[in-house]
Amino acid sequence: MALLLAGGCSSGGTATGAGGSASGGISGNGGSTAKGGNTGTGGSTTNGGNTGTGGSTAKGGTTGTGGTTTAGGTTGTGGTTGKGGTNSTGGVPSSGGVTGAGGTLGSGGAGKGGTTGTGGVTGSGGNSGRDGGPGRGGAPGTGGVVIDGGSVTVDCSAAMPTGGQTCTGTSCNGTADGLGYGIWTNGSGGSITYFTNAHAFSTSWSDSQDFLAHLGLDFRPAKASTAYGKIVAEFSEVKTVTTNPPWSSIGIYGWMNSPCIEWYINEDSFNGMGGGRGASATIDGATYYLSSTTTTGTGGANACESGHSGSWTQIHSTRSAAHTCGTVTVSDHFAAWAAQGWSLGSLTMVHINMEVGGGTGKIDFPVANVTATSQ
Repeated sequence: MALLLAGGCSSGGTATGAGGSASGGISGNGGSTAKGGNTGTGGSTTNGGNTGTGGSTAKGGTTGTGGTTTAGGTTGTGGTTGKGGTNSTGGVPSSGGVTGAGGTLGSGGAGKGGTTGTGGVTGSGGNSGRDGGPGRGGAPGTGGVVIDGGSVTVDCSAAMPTGGQTCTGTSCNGTADGLGYGIWTNGSGGSITYFTNAHAFSTSWSDSQDFLAHLGLDFRPAKASTAYGKIVAEFSEVKTVTTNPPWSSIGIYGWMNSPCIEWYINEDSFNGMGGGRGASATIDGATYYLSSTTTTGTGGANACESGHSGSWTQIHSTRSAAHTCGTVTVSDHFAAWAAQGWSLGSLTMVHINMEVGGGTGKIDFPVANVTATSQ
């Protein structure tokens, strides 16, 4: 409307000869049809001006040439929504929204940097040090068996360490790298090689009748098994046998006092796994068969509290499928035995163990370790 008002009628409409022409009409260049001179102003028929000369509507410009809407309409060329609308080009949710590009939950929230997941207290800074207290290896799903929010992964391809010391005979007992080691036999003996710089051991025997070699944690004074928190054993083993023993057990082993109990968690064998009957429990993702028997001999008097005599109890967890490397949550086995109604005594030892009833052979444990979250 401003452009139409700028060319008023008073300048272009004069007497018949001079002002009623097409060239002075505003509508021709930018005005409206009404302002290009009218027939009345352009002179009368008597004085020589005729309607044709005094400017007609045809020459006074049309709306099509100077109309505001056609050439300079605001909406057509620079409409706010069409070209620079907030949502289309620079809207906060589309390009810079908190959730989409830099939102707390999307990039740096609990899922990625939270306490449990990657850098949390539980994930990276477990209390119990080397092997599996709360949170040694971060959140579940990293690998290995989850232990109180952390994880333990056994290196099943680990090589035997070097620099070991070998003890031969029936009186090989001691401590190496914080773990107790020992052998026992009622025959001619065998040997154990232990390491002061690694949690590992190897053992060999030759027609030794009943022969054991073991390495692990000793608890003095003995306390209830539940007092030690989560107890975990890690092992990896490589067997070499010349003469197969008639029976054997490879796994985790220990004793309890009051009542006197000798217990086994059988993970592998030289000659097949037994079990398969009676009660069972799922532990560390595997099926174990549970049994409890009474036995006699000199073992109870030697291994249990001073003054014990007579028979003692043997408890077994036997894995349904043997394996040569893995993690065993020992305290879960204790809980499974207690759930059977079996009385458990005070725990004195948890060792990685190999026991054979004769034959000739050797076994290496490149990984042999036991940890407890509370001692």
